[in-house]
Amino acid sequence: MLDSTVVNVALPAIGRSLDSDIAGLQWVLSGYTLTLASFILLGGALGDRLGRRKVFLWGTAAFALASLLCGFAVNIETLAIARVLQGVAGAMLTPGSLALISASIDERDQGAAIGLWSGFGGIAGAVGPFLGGWLVEAVSWRAVFLINLPLAAVVLWVGSMHVPESLDPNAPKRLDLFGAVVVAAGLGSLTYALIEPNALLAVVGIALLLLFVLIEMHSDHPLVPPSLFASRVFTAANIVTLAVYTALGGVFFLLLLQLQLVSGYSPITAGLATIPITVLMLGLSASAGRWAQRHGPRIPMTVGPLVAAAGVLLMLRIGPDASYLLDVFPAVVVFGLGLSALVAPLTGAVLGAVPTREAGIASGVNNAIARTAQLLAVAALPGLAGISAAGFDDATAFDDGFRTAMLICASLLIAGSVVAAVLLGGGKAPPRRRAEPEAIDCRPHCGISGPAVEPAVRVRSAGTS
Repeated sequence: MLDSTVVNVALPAIGRSLDSDIAGLQWVLSGYTLTLASFILLGGALGDRLGRRKVFLWGTAAFALASLLCGFAVNIETLAIARVLQGVAGAMLTPGSLALISASIDERDQGAAIGLWSGFGGIAGAVGPFLGGWLVEAVSWRAVFLINLPLAAVVLWVGSMHVPESLDPNAPKRLDLFGAVVVAAGLGSLTYALIEPNALLAVVGIALLLLFVLIEMHSDHPLVPPSLFASRVFTAANIVTLAVYTALGGVFFLLLLQLQLVSGYSPITAGLATIPITVLMLGLSASAGRWAQRHGPRIPMTVGPLVAAAGVLLMLRIGPDASYLLDVFPAVVVFGLGLSALVAPLTGAVLGAVPTREAGIASGVNNAIARTAQLLAVAALPGLAGISAAGFDDATAFDDGFRTAMLICASLLIAGSVVAAVLLGGGKAPPRRRAEPEAIDCRPHCGISGPAVEPAVRVRSAGTS
């Protein structure tokens, strides 16, 4: 969580230090998101079969090694490759964190445990921009990655000594490795074609993604079960996710660059500028989720993107010598209010549309779609807005491109609102069917970087350890 928030703040310093253009920085972000989005479902499946603690600790160790490579990267190419490896490691450890809590904690304490899990994630999201800005100014952008090493060491020790192993004895024995490779190749080809315009690779990427759909439709152990999309609510919620998280990916990538390159903010000030978004989400998301649970997700998923779009349009005022109180603060507050109304009902709509036994895979698919949306936003938006050739030396050109990009992001949010209004039924959604009486319906809220990956929780009967 820290890593995903602090890297954006460090991008200008990375660009200057490694003499990189905008395309290089796109790869620093996209390389990580590419492999995370491609393999996050496979990571969860590996944990179910081989042991969640084992895969989680493997992922943590690999994440630390990749962070070390990031910290000592000598050029932008090495850093991008290291970020790709970080994404693979993140796909191994991300699904396992909540799954381990759900499998290890007594049923009576699970609500408090998952609340702590969600709360620490929110704290990391709030502290990340400030910490990233301070590390860049006081130490170096390299410290943004190297700080992961002591954290990983603590996690490895605690995990090895105090976390019990768990797995799913009923998980299918076979893994959809072919599907995982095909979707990774398809997303990788499409990402490259968007960052470094290449029509042939774009066609190849689209063809591979279509092949992935065919593989999933005919597989007896698919990563993405096609049956999930038989639910109109599930399909609509994921279309909204695609539109909204594409906008989010573009806003968070370009806003921090705009504040530093055009408005003259320091890294630490730019990081602090976006903290109201996280604070609002921490304070309001739970209430929005409860409201949607009683009245249905249609209204918050329609109104939330519209309010967020208004916040994005207010960001058009952020330019040279922008005042924080008059220009930046109103924009991020309105944007944060929109996200606060949207993200928890979105998670609830995804999980409420499927039986409990499919909650884990449903939330995993939703998370993968959100990561893919952010990947495509970072890859495509600068080129569409005319930013790619601007570099770091032409603040006027970057400012013009930023304004175009914000208009595109606002349009995506409005499109998400329209989809929610048209495809989501009015009124309270029907309660989710429970396939097993002992299942627990736990719903942590979404984060800015992506919805939570919620496992299908199964607890043992009372009296067992």
